[in-house]
Amino acid sequence: MSKYESQIIEIVNLRGSISVLNLANELQVSDQTIRRVVKPLVERGDISKVHGALVSNRSALDPPFLARMSQNRTAKIAIAREVARLVKDGDSIAIDTGSTSAFAAQALRERKNLTVVTNSAFVASTLAMIPGNNVSMAGTQLRDHDGAAFDRSAFEVIERMQVDYALLSASVVDAQKGFLVHEQCEVDIATAMMRNATRTIMAVDASKFSPQDRRPAMRQPNLRSGDFLVTDRPVDAGFEKVTSSLNIIVAQG
Repeated sequence: MSKYESQIIEIVNLRGSISVLNLANELQVSDQTIRRVVKPLVERGDISKVHGALVSNRSALDPPFLARMSQNRTAKIAIAREVARLVKDGDSIAIDTGSTSAFAAQALRERKNLTVVTNSAFVASTLAMIPGNNVSMAGTQLRDHDGAAFDRSAFEVIERMQVDYALLSASVVDAQKGFLVHEQCEVDIATAMMRNATRTIMAVDASKFSPQDRRPAMRQPNLRSGDFLVTDRPVDAGFEKVTSSLNIIVAQG
């Protein structure tokens, strides 16, 4: 497999889908080159081509992080754009390991001179090589399914940072209990990030407000009055208990 073939498969699987033109711009080659290289990939079934876009053929059995990156992709991209509007050039931000946060990191590539601390290898690599950025990777031992770190050194790095924003995510929003995740380590990292942030941005797509087959049991720390909730649909009145004190931003897809 050629270098371009490997890069194209990796990008398409990560994004879920991407246009030929955007892929050409990302790889800094012509669209004719992309069309030539993807033809055998489509014929072999490595990826699909639908209406000019290249689409991943990964199944739900693939690594969880990549699978989540492909779910509700349009909503997550819209939310990411709104997060990038909140964060200004020169701001500092702590970013968690959620898939929506990963899309936000991609949108934040357009900002300049950011100071970033994250326990996500994906987020760190996305923002580290932007000239002027100062990116700290929190942690040294990465989980195999999402590239996230939750070891002691992750907390030590986060606890040393004072930031303008903490960008967090959740697996489910419960009308009574608030924002829920599956693991205690996620709660602990979120607590550490919030403690040293002036404002918190909770980024969740509308699907998180619906019942889930696998219900998480861990409650994220309570957001403070004036913190931001960024989602892609108006929030139902039944969630007023957990959202009434927040600045709600509804992203347009």
